[in-house]
Amino acid sequence: MRKIVVVDYPKDWDEAIEDTEIVDAQTYLTDTAYTDIRNARIFNLCRSYRYQSAGYYVSLLSEARGHKPIPSVTTMQDLKSPTIVRAITVEIEDLIQKSLQGLRSKTFTLSIYFGQNLAKKYEKLCKALHDHFQAPLLKAQFILKDHWVLQSISQVPINEVPDHHRKYLKNYAKSYFARHRFSGARISRKVYDLAILVDPHEKAPPSNDKAIQHFVEAAESMGFYTELITKEDYRRLPEFDALFIRETTAVNHHTYRFARKAYADGLVVIDDPVSILRCTNKVYLAELLGKAKVPIPKTMIIHKDNRHLVEEELGLPCVLKKPDSSFSQGVVKAKDKESLKMELDALLDDSELIIGQEYTPTDFDWRISVLDKQPLYACKYYMAKGHWQIYNWNGKRKQDEEGDGEVVPFEDVPFHVLHTALKAANLIGNGLYGVDLKEIDGKAYVIEVNDNPSIDAGVEDRILKKELYSSIIKSIKQRIDNYKNGRNHD
Repeated sequence: MRKIVVVDYPKDWDEAIEDTEIVDAQTYLTDTAYTDIRNARIFNLCRSYRYQSAGYYVSLLSEARGHKPIPSVTTMQDLKSPTIVRAITVEIEDLIQKSLQGLRSKTFTLSIYFGQNLAKKYEKLCKALHDHFQAPLLKAQFILKDHWVLQSISQVPINEVPDHHRKYLKNYAKSYFARHRFSGARISRKVYDLAILVDPHEKAPPSNDKAIQHFVEAAESMGFYTELITKEDYRRLPEFDALFIRETTAVNHHTYRFARKAYADGLVVIDDPVSILRCTNKVYLAELLGKAKVPIPKTMIIHKDNRHLVEEELGLPCVLKKPDSSFSQGVVKAKDKESLKMELDALLDDSELIIGQEYTPTDFDWRISVLDKQPLYACKYYMAKGHWQIYNWNGKRKQDEEGDGEVVPFEDVPFHVLHTALKAANLIGNGLYGVDLKEIDGKAYVIEVNDNPSIDAGVEDRILKKELYSSIIKSIKQRIDNYKNGRNHD
């Protein structure tokens, strides 16, 4: 990916930095040689980002050309918004107070050059502000009331950087441009940027560490620069072409916010926000599958006015589920009238609606993973030792928490299992799904559709091996190409 620094006048930036081009704004805006570049990162150092100024058009046309501008037009607008500034003050309140404590004046101006400041003590505050407002040169104005408040944040025109600060700019810029994310020397053959969202502390993530490494290797072999990100990297999403979520998703959770922002910013997203909304709410799934006549266990949407009918409708024991349950958490079995009342009280206290299903015990559940409306892998998940579910989080030993998994060749999967799974998944979309089914008396019943199916090294990849990871990365790559060519990015 080419790195291009755009300035109003060549004299504004006369520092030569390896693997970085310097271009004046007029040339970038009018020379067709820059129109046709397929992959470029644009560092906009124009003197003004005012609406309809040259600096404004550099970022605007950069986005239209499929380049990656810093700052983006969205960031330019955010810099002008008092509402955004107030929101940021609240978000990093503690850091502001800690960083500025001890100052004797009532006002303070913080210069932020390529995410840094001359004083080491402001390093964290500079990084936090730059993460929110990704522009090369900024100044933040703080005012002391009963506590420090961020009053405004604005661009610093490059020609107004004080002379005694300019000597630091080259080192800051060199470090900034040489970041692995931007390094032309190290990623000269990389065409795409992929972020994989993970939570290093998650107890049961959808992919184990080895699987994540296989994804990275598959992506990099196909021309991706790949980076593992966490929930702290929300503001960095515009740096990437695609987001692949590999932590357990939920709507009221940062995973959904990541998916929603990435989708809004034009990134390819797996899991996309619509799939998360549809799959993580079992009330929605019950309604959707029932309307489409997809076989499901006898199911009841329970609320406070019909809870007295549960035993009559479903019998005992029965299964009760929180609408947003996952990995067997929030799913309980009511064995008798006493436990039914207790579990209903607890679940309905959290949600107006919950799901009840008849109890259908089996030795294993089928999982058919579907990608782009085609089957990806088939697996049998056996129940945890001495338990009625695949996961038993109350197991006395760690090895008893999860049942075994067995990957099955598609030719050994009963037709009705495969057909039912595809019908269910295709109601959701064309993303990556895992359809859980029970097979009873020669018929398949859908238990749920997961938007974030398990892909663990040593389990789901036993047949396809590394091709499993490559298949998903190929899908992401194809979606990026479709989007760049003007087709829908779903």
